[in-house]
Amino acid sequence: MTAIILVFLLAGVIKGVIALGLPTISMGLLSLVMPPGAAASLLIIPSLVTNAWQLLIGPDFFGLIRRLWTLLAGIILGTLFSPLPTLSAGSGLTQIALGVVLIMYGVWGLLAKSTPNPGRHERWLSPTLGYITGCISAATGIFVIPAVPYLQALRLPKDDLIQALGLAFTASTVGLALQLGQDNQLAQIDYSQCLIALLAALAGMSVGQHLRRYISETTFRRLFFIGLIALGAYMALH
Repeated sequence: MTAIILVFLLAGVIKGVIALGLPTISMGLLSLVMPPGAAASLLIIPSLVTNAWQLLIGPDFFGLIRRLWTLLAGIILGTLFSPLPTLSAGSGLTQIALGVVLIMYGVWGLLAKSTPNPGRHERWLSPTLGYITGCISAATGIFVIPAVPYLQALRLPKDDLIQALGLAFTASTVGLALQLGQDNQLAQIDYSQCLIALLAALAGMSVGQHLRRYISETTFRRLFFIGLIALGAYMALH
Protein backbone atom coordinates (compact mmCIF):
# COMPACT_ATOMS: atom_id res chain seq x y z
CA MET A 1 0.00 0.00 0.00
CA THR A 2 2.88 2.39 0.78
CA ALA A 3 4.29 1.82 -2.70
CA ILE A 4 0.91 2.65 -4.27
CA ILE A 5 0.60 5.90 -2.30
CA LEU A 6 4.13 7.02 -3.15
CA VAL A 7 3.78 6.14 -6.84
CA PHE A 8 0.52 8.05 -7.27
CA LEU A 9 1.75 11.00 -5.23
CA LEU A 10 4.79 11.29 -7.52
CA ALA A 11 2.70 10.76 -10.66
CA GLY A 12 0.20 13.38 -9.48
CA VAL A 13 2.93 15.95 -8.82
CA ILE A 14 4.33 15.43 -12.32
CA LYS A 15 0.88 15.72 -13.89
CA GLY A 16 0.22 18.89 -11.88
CA VAL A 17 3.39 20.51 -13.23
CA ILE A 18 3.38 19.43 -16.90
CA ALA A 19 -0.23 18.22 -17.44
CA LEU A 20 0.77 14.63 -18.26
CA GLY A 21 2.69 11.68 -16.86
CA LEU A 22 0.25 10.05 -14.43
CA PRO A 23 -0.39 6.76 -16.30
CA THR A 24 3.16 6.73 -17.65
CA ILE A 25 4.81 6.98 -14.24
CA SER A 26 2.18 4.80 -12.55
CA MET A 27 2.50 1.96 -15.08
CA GLY A 28 6.28 2.16 -15.16
CA LEU A 29 6.77 2.00 -11.39
CA LEU A 30 3.86 -0.26 -10.42
CA SER A 31 4.89 -2.83 -13.04
CA LEU A 32 8.08 -3.33 -11.05
CA VAL A 33 6.08 -4.65 -8.08
CA MET A 34 2.93 -6.20 -9.64
CA PRO A 35 1.78 -7.70 -12.97
CA PRO A 36 1.18 -5.05 -15.67
CA GLY A 37 -2.50 -6.03 -15.98
CA ALA A 38 -3.05 -5.42 -12.26
CA ALA A 39 -1.16 -2.12 -12.46
CA ALA A 40 -3.35 -0.99 -15.38
CA SER A 41 -6.53 -1.92 -13.49
CA LEU A 42 -5.38 0.08 -10.48
CA LEU A 43 -4.74 3.26 -12.48
CA ILE A 44 -8.12 3.31 -14.31
CA ILE A 45 -10.05 5.32 -11.70
CA PRO A 46 -7.25 7.80 -10.77
CA SER A 47 -6.48 8.36 -14.45
CA LEU A 48 -10.14 8.82 -15.42
CA VAL A 49 -10.87 11.31 -12.62
CA THR A 50 -7.72 13.40 -13.00
CA ASN A 51 -8.00 13.56 -16.80
CA ALA A 52 -11.70 14.41 -16.66
CA TRP A 53 -10.79 17.25 -14.29
CA GLN A 54 -8.11 18.41 -16.73
CA LEU A 55 -10.38 18.39 -19.78
CA LEU A 56 -13.40 20.03 -18.09
CA ILE A 57 -11.52 23.11 -16.84
CA GLY A 58 -10.33 24.06 -20.34
CA PRO A 59 -11.82 26.80 -22.51
CA ASP A 60 -13.10 25.00 -25.64
CA PHE A 61 -14.43 21.53 -24.82
CA PHE A 62 -16.98 21.25 -27.67
CA GLY A 63 -14.69 22.85 -30.23
CA LEU A 64 -11.95 20.33 -29.47
CA ILE A 65 -14.44 17.45 -29.57
CA ARG A 66 -15.49 18.51 -33.08
CA ARG A 67 -11.88 18.76 -34.21
CA LEU A 68 -10.47 15.65 -32.51
CA TRP A 69 -13.33 13.16 -32.50
CA THR A 70 -11.66 10.94 -35.11
CA LEU A 71 -8.47 10.83 -33.00
CA LEU A 72 -10.54 9.83 -29.94
CA ALA A 73 -12.48 7.20 -31.90
CA GLY A 74 -9.21 5.80 -33.26
CA ILE A 75 -7.83 5.49 -29.72
CA ILE A 76 -10.88 3.53 -28.56
CA LEU A 77 -10.87 1.23 -31.61
CA GLY A 78 -7.11 0.64 -31.39
CA THR A 79 -7.38 -0.31 -27.72
CA LEU A 80 -10.27 -2.72 -28.28
CA PHE A 81 -9.06 -4.25 -31.57
CA SER A 82 -5.29 -4.28 -31.27
CA PRO A 83 -3.22 -6.91 -33.10
CA LEU A 84 -0.62 -6.70 -30.31
CA PRO A 85 -0.64 -8.91 -27.17
CA THR A 86 -2.69 -7.14 -24.49
CA LEU A 87 -1.71 -6.49 -20.88
CA SER A 88 -4.09 -9.23 -19.76
CA ALA A 89 -2.35 -11.82 -21.94
CA GLY A 90 0.51 -12.01 -19.44
CA SER A 91 3.11 -12.11 -22.21
CA GLY A 92 6.72 -12.14 -21.09
CA LEU A 93 7.31 -9.36 -23.60
CA THR A 94 4.90 -6.93 -21.93
CA GLN A 95 7.40 -5.43 -19.51
CA ILE A 96 10.04 -5.19 -22.23
CA ALA A 97 7.55 -3.41 -24.50
CA LEU A 98 6.63 -1.07 -21.65
CA GLY A 99 10.30 -0.26 -21.08
CA VAL A 100 10.91 0.37 -24.78
CA VAL A 101 7.93 2.74 -25.00
CA LEU A 102 9.20 4.66 -21.95
CA ILE A 103 12.64 4.99 -23.56
CA MET A 104 11.13 6.16 -26.87
CA TYR A 105 8.99 8.74 -25.13
CA GLY A 106 11.90 9.96 -22.99
CA VAL A 107 14.24 10.28 -25.99
CA TRP A 108 11.57 12.09 -27.98
CA GLY A 109 10.95 14.49 -25.09
CA LEU A 110 14.64 15.33 -24.82
CA LEU A 111 15.54 15.56 -28.50
CA ALA A 112 12.43 16.50 -30.43
CA LYS A 113 12.35 19.95 -31.92
CA SER A 114 9.26 21.61 -33.31
CA THR A 115 7.15 18.95 -35.05
CA PRO A 116 5.75 19.98 -38.46
CA ASN A 117 2.12 21.04 -38.41
CA PRO A 118 0.07 18.29 -40.14
CA GLY A 119 -2.04 20.89 -41.95
CA ARG A 120 -4.29 19.31 -44.58
CA HIS A 121 -3.09 15.82 -43.52
CA GLU A 122 -4.84 16.17 -40.16
CA ARG A 123 -7.99 14.52 -41.53
CA TRP A 124 -6.32 11.12 -42.01
CA LEU A 125 -3.53 11.46 -39.45
CA SER A 126 -5.95 11.88 -36.53
CA PRO A 127 -7.70 8.49 -36.81
CA THR A 128 -4.50 6.71 -37.89
CA LEU A 129 -2.35 7.97 -35.02
CA GLY A 130 -5.28 7.52 -32.65
CA TYR A 131 -5.50 3.85 -33.62
CA ILE A 132 -1.74 3.37 -33.15
CA THR A 133 -1.94 5.05 -29.74
CA GLY A 134 -4.76 2.69 -28.77
CA CYS A 135 -2.79 -0.39 -29.85
CA ILE A 136 0.21 0.69 -27.78
CA SER A 137 -2.06 1.48 -24.84
CA ALA A 138 -3.63 -1.99 -24.97
CA ALA A 139 -0.17 -3.59 -24.94
CA THR A 140 1.57 -1.37 -22.37
CA GLY A 141 -0.99 0.78 -20.51
CA ILE A 142 0.80 3.94 -21.71
CA PHE A 143 -1.24 6.50 -23.66
CA VAL A 144 1.36 9.01 -24.86
CA ILE A 145 2.90 7.68 -28.10
CA PRO A 146 2.18 8.98 -30.70
CA ALA A 147 -0.82 11.03 -29.47
CA VAL A 148 1.12 13.58 -27.39
CA PRO A 149 3.65 14.57 -30.11
CA TYR A 150 0.77 14.78 -32.60
CA LEU A 151 -1.34 17.06 -30.39
CA GLN A 152 1.67 19.28 -29.79
CA ALA A 153 2.19 19.49 -33.57
CA LEU A 154 -1.29 21.00 -33.97
CA ARG A 155 0.02 24.27 -32.45
CA LEU A 156 -2.93 24.63 -30.08
CA PRO A 157 -2.91 27.47 -27.55
CA LYS A 158 -1.53 26.32 -24.19
CA ASP A 159 -4.90 25.99 -22.43
CA ASP A 160 -6.42 24.22 -25.44
CA LEU A 161 -3.46 21.81 -25.58
CA ILE A 162 -3.86 20.90 -21.91
CA GLN A 163 -7.57 20.28 -22.50
CA ALA A 164 -6.85 18.26 -25.67
CA LEU A 165 -4.40 16.09 -23.72
CA GLY A 166 -7.11 15.55 -21.12
CA LEU A 167 -9.51 14.45 -23.87
CA ALA A 168 -7.01 12.02 -25.39
CA PHE A 169 -6.04 10.56 -22.03
CA THR A 170 -9.69 10.19 -20.99
CA ALA A 171 -10.50 8.34 -24.23
CA SER A 172 -7.44 6.14 -23.67
CA THR A 173 -8.50 5.37 -20.11
CA VAL A 174 -12.04 4.48 -21.19
CA GLY A 175 -10.70 2.27 -23.98
CA LEU A 176 -8.28 0.53 -21.62
CA ALA A 177 -11.05 -0.03 -19.06
CA LEU A 178 -13.24 -1.61 -21.76
CA GLN A 179 -10.38 -3.80 -22.94
CA LEU A 180 -9.53 -4.94 -19.39
CA GLY A 181 -13.23 -5.58 -18.81
CA GLN A 182 -13.31 -7.86 -21.85
CA ASP A 183 -10.51 -9.88 -20.27
CA ASN A 184 -12.18 -9.92 -16.81
CA GLN A 185 -9.31 -7.95 -15.28
CA LEU A 186 -11.63 -5.36 -13.72
CA ALA A 187 -13.31 -8.02 -11.59
CA GLN A 188 -10.07 -8.21 -9.59
CA ILE A 189 -9.93 -4.51 -8.71
CA ASP A 190 -9.53 -3.61 -5.03
CA TYR A 191 -11.64 -0.43 -4.91
CA SER A 192 -10.20 0.61 -1.55
CA GLN A 193 -6.76 0.66 -3.16
CA CYS A 194 -8.17 2.61 -6.10
CA LEU A 195 -9.64 5.21 -3.75
CA ILE A 196 -6.34 5.60 -1.91
CA ALA A 197 -4.50 5.87 -5.26
CA LEU A 198 -6.98 8.52 -6.43
CA LEU A 199 -6.61 10.59 -3.26
CA ALA A 200 -2.81 10.36 -3.52
CA ALA A 201 -2.93 11.42 -7.20
CA LEU A 202 -5.21 14.38 -6.45
CA ALA A 203 -2.99 15.48 -3.59
CA GLY A 204 0.04 15.20 -5.85
CA MET A 205 -1.67 17.21 -8.60
CA SER A 206 -2.49 19.98 -6.14
CA VAL A 207 1.14 20.11 -5.04
CA GLY A 208 2.35 20.04 -8.65
CA GLN A 209 0.08 22.89 -9.70
CA HIS A 210 1.46 24.93 -6.81
CA LEU A 211 5.06 24.04 -7.71
CA ARG A 212 4.47 25.12 -11.33
CA ARG A 213 4.63 28.75 -10.18
CA TYR A 214 8.07 28.40 -8.65
CA ILE A 215 10.11 26.00 -10.77
CA SER A 216 11.25 26.03 -14.37
CA GLU A 217 8.91 23.82 -16.39
CA THR A 218 11.68 23.26 -18.95
CA THR A 219 14.08 21.93 -16.30
CA PHE A 220 11.36 19.80 -14.73
CA ARG A 221 10.39 18.29 -18.09
CA ARG A 222 14.04 17.49 -18.84
CA LEU A 223 14.45 15.65 -15.54
CA PHE A 224 11.15 13.86 -16.13
CA PHE A 225 12.23 12.54 -19.55
CA ILE A 226 15.67 11.51 -18.25
CA GLY A 227 13.94 9.60 -15.48
CA LEU A 228 11.66 7.86 -18.01
CA ILE A 229 14.66 6.71 -20.05
CA ALA A 230 16.37 5.31 -16.94
CA LEU A 231 13.20 3.55 -15.78
CA GLY A 232 12.48 2.17 -19.26
CA ALA A 233 16.03 0.88 -19.65
CA TYR A 234 15.84 -0.87 -16.27
CA MET A 235 12.51 -2.50 -17.15
CA ALA A 236 13.62 -3.62 -20.62
CA LEU A 237 16.91 -5.07 -19.37
CA HIS A 238 15.48 -6.53 -16.17
